Amino acid sequence: MSVRIRLSKVGKKHQVSYRVVVQDARTKRDGRFLENLGFYNPHNSEANQVKLDKAKLEFWIKKGAQTTQGVAKLLEKYGRTDKTSA
Repeated sequence: MSVRIRLSKVGKKHQVSYRVVVQDARTKRDGRFLENLGFYNPHNSEANQVKLDKAKLEFWIKKGAQTTQGVAKLLEKYGRTDKTSA
């Protein structure tokens, strides 16, 4: 089973936010996920845009989960942030 760390759309039209989730690569974008790692809200201020659970993120990467381009850009821009509850 190939596992990916990717963004899943949530919210209303024109107020979209995203969950950062771990999913099987064959699952639909907004389908079943294995674990929720945090969120990304592009409409919030810089400080509150991204919250990720660093421990869970590292765990899944060590297990072989691959990040998508979107998640990779978020991690590059905001770094692997400290553990926060989402």
